[in-house]
Amino acid sequence: MSYIWQSTLWPKFEWRADRFTSRIAAVRLDQGRLIGRTEGLGFRTREATFLRALTDDVVKSSAIEGEQLDEQQVRSSLARRLGINIDGLVTPNRLVEGIVHITLDATINCAEPLTAERLFQWHAALFPTGRNEWGHKLRVGDWRDDSGGRMEIVSGAFGHEKVHYVAPPADRVEDEMSAFLAWLNGAHDVDPLIKGAIAHLWFVAIHPFGDGNGRITRAIADMTLARSGGGAQRFYSMSAAIERSRAGYYEALQSVTSKDSLDITSWIEWFIDRLGDAVGQALMTLDNVMLKNDFWQAHAASDLNPRQAKVLNRLLEGNFQGKLTSTKWAKLTNASQDTASRDIADLMAKGILQKGEAGGRSTAYELVLNVAVHHVPSSG
Repeated sequence: MSYIWQSTLWPKFEWRADRFTSRIAAVRLDQGRLIGRTEGLGFRTREATFLRALTDDVVKSSAIEGEQLDEQQVRSSLARRLGINIDGLVTPNRLVEGIVHITLDATINCAEPLTAERLFQWHAALFPTGRNEWGHKLRVGDWRDDSGGRMEIVSGAFGHEKVHYVAPPADRVEDEMSAFLAWLNGAHDVDPLIKGAIAHLWFVAIHPFGDGNGRITRAIADMTLARSGGGAQRFYSMSAAIERSRAGYYEALQSVTSKDSLDITSWIEWFIDRLGDAVGQALMTLDNVMLKNDFWQAHAASDLNPRQAKVLNRLLEGNFQGKLTSTKWAKLTNASQDTASRDIADLMAKGILQKGEAGGRSTAYELVLNVAVHHVPSSG
């Protein structure tokens, strides 16, 4: 099998822009909508939305590698570093602190040049003990040396592994990374979204570290997208969009890296489509945020007890399973059936809940949403 870096023209990538020009235009349109919508948010809401997007980015980037981080720890670490006051702060572990550091540095300091030293700091932050999650000792804060053999991407049980990709030998990594960083930090007549796709692929193809290459390359992609998005505050998560298509992610990368052709059109298409998904999901999330804001403003004078506020928030967030009944209310709030019935009756009297169409034993209730809904559909 041949690999992309073995091409005699490496790394002069090629692509057919006509295949994704319209997709880029659609994503740009949605990015503009997202920026415009977030500018209309209050400071606290904007802050909370930014925190949510960053939390998703950190958690999902690790999930792509099969590592599950504690979301509360991630959120707490981000909030503390950003100076955001939140309830329920917990103490994050060193692994969480490390990947949060990388994500914030790539995003907040997106305009700063990316250097080998900065990448070494990211790598050291990612592996604070000098070992990966399987306990293997790593060459931390430096390029790999291949002392344990060539860098391979494999799958399958021991003794029956399938090799999907082999990276350039270690003695080429320093020169390869110098070329990559010079390109990344330079000015080019390339659409910034395409540059983000190329940066992601190019770094993965080199695979300069013994471990952590996936998480670092997604941070680099986030950096280029932050540069293209008009500022450090991004309100969408590219890693979350990739994680939703995890199998397709590895297939898209392998389809272009496991051959000596430099045509990366299919990868750029996949990357732009995932970016469109990320921005589209952010627009829908923002719809929900603004709907909740409008709802609570409309009912600010209502005298609600904690049980009522809890259930209403669940309904507004859209994560309530099935229809709302008095039995479900009682279970969710740890209240008696009589208390649940009184809570519901009170909300109906205040015009906040109404009976659904079904009656009898299957009586269910739904929100009365007579507030403005700010839905903007995705163009992607």
